[in-house]
Amino acid sequence: MATTHELLTEADFQEAEDKKLHIRVFSDERLIDSNTIIIRFNDNTIITQSSVSDVSYHSRKECQFYVIRK
Repeated sequence: MATTHELLTEADFQEAEDKKLHIRVFSDERLIDSNTIIIRFNDNTIITQSSVSDVSYHSRKECQFYVIRK
């Protein structure tokens, strides 16, 4: 059974980036990005990539980030 884990701390984001875990991104309770990986992050922005040409920038304060673990 899959579990959902919200990414909150620096360690959470670093683990997701290092392990290339697929995440989902929500804003205002709406799914805005899914099946994407974190390629970079800092205190303000999370940069994700879901394909070669699809790179997205998400505000860390305005979005929620979740990883699905099996």
